[in-house]
Amino acid sequence: MESLSQDTKNILGLKLVTDPRWIDLASISLEEILTDHAWCEQKAATTCISLITKYSDKEKLVNELSPIVTEEWGHFRQVLAELHRRNLSLGKQRKDIYVNKLLDFQKKGGSPEERFLDHLLTMALIEARSCERFKRLSEGLEDDYMKRFYRKFMESEAGHYTLFINLADNYLPKEKVRKRWKEWIEYETQLMQSMEVRGDRIH
Repeated sequence: MESLSQDTKNILGLKLVTDPRWIDLASISLEEILTDHAWCEQKAATTCISLITKYSDKEKLVNELSPIVTEEWGHFRQVLAELHRRNLSLGKQRKDIYVNKLLDFQKKGGSPEERFLDHLLTMALIEARSCERFKRLSEGLEDDYMKRFYRKFMESEAGHYTLFINLADNYLPKEKVRKRWKEWIEYETQLMQSMEVRGDRIH
């Protein structure tokens, strides 16, 4: 995988761009991509709801994530509408190996503060990688309609990852957040290098 440009690094905080082979495979498996994308948006909305429920005492978190729930659910409906336009059904939710591997990296036995931080950084990383994938789709697909479709998602979600970083900064020392974020980025880089390139998944 090639390195990200400095601009993309600054925007998304990632080290590696998606393997170029992914966009070619995704073009062939666009129906599967749409199905997986719909479920990704659904999971993003429900995860934000779970964070609000779990950390309801954190007023800023509740206020910041509440509109994200609405936005992500709106995205789910948009992708669902596109599936219906193509006479496709949503189908069953599929295992997300990428996200499951990220969950494995969370500190299960750490302090409540460490677990809270990892919850936020996991979401930040998922949002950053999803946005990067939407960028690849908006640039690499041959279908102009689908290019525009994914350009809108990329623009809409570009700032989501920083929201979770900023929430972490609000509740925890910035030095601690940056140190753990660096560990997450290194882990995600290794994960991306080790994973099979599949064109039927957003991640």
